[in-house]
Amino acid sequence: MPELPEVEIAVAVLRRALVGRTITAIDVRHAAHRRRLGTATAARLIGERVVGVERRGKHQLVRLASGATLHVHFRMAGDWAIDTADAPWPPSARLAITTDDGTRAVLTDPRALSTATWHPADVDPLPTLGPDAIDDALTAPRLAARLAARRTPIKVALLDQRIIAGVGNIYAAEALWRARIDPRRQARSLSLPEVARLRRAIRAVMRAGLAAPGRYADGTTSRRFAVYDRAGAPCRRCRSPIARLTQAGRSTYWCPGCQRRTARVARPVSRAPRRARP
Repeated sequence: MPELPEVEIAVAVLRRALVGRTITAIDVRHAAHRRRLGTATAARLIGERVVGVERRGKHQLVRLASGATLHVHFRMAGDWAIDTADAPWPPSARLAITTDDGTRAVLTDPRALSTATWHPADVDPLPTLGPDAIDDALTAPRLAARLAARRTPIKVALLDQRIIAGVGNIYAAEALWRARIDPRRQARSLSLPEVARLRRAIRAVMRAGLAAPGRYADGTTSRRFAVYDRAGAPCRRCRSPIARLTQAGRSTYWCPGCQRRTARVARPVSRAPRRARP
């Protein structure tokens, strides 16, 4: 699934293609998309001027002059192909936005799991989404507060977009490796210095993802990542074999040598009351 860096790159492409242009046609080409963006709803977009394209977590928000928003989510394999209205349709075309200068932005998706939905002005399309993973306002104390009541493993907590937005399976594993934190640790067991280290690691892996050309599905995972998809290979830090386990139905890659499970949640110790001396 495209995560924050891949979506940020896609947003930049879409922004260059659409901002300042007026939508002249919407072509909804797949039944799954027609269920969410029917003919009448799609017609609302015709004549709208695009004033901005934003990313929130893994989501894309096309802002329109009326105040309405077109919300797009790639899910597992979506992407944008930018061409012209008279060009042949690219493979797996699901939705197309054509503008007044002849530009066509085509949402492609071989799995047909991506979504596009229209939202009226003053309606937040993502009311439960947590703070963005690279937002400066997400300080270590704020992240620690969001993790404080979570009994789930820290790797699973990082995938919860209500806690922190934009981190997915790959970058969660990479950040935990950088921070030397065992992915099995309870989220609430992390100390503030550990959360601060994790926050720095998350930002570092996101910066690396933004700087890397292409997507991580292009066959370069063994070179681009320290632990992801490297089970059995030597850790690049301590040379221990990378291990794999399943958490919440997803593969987690980690190094047992340098991501040690050293901290546990303290449990209250019950003691019998002392008897008063006679």
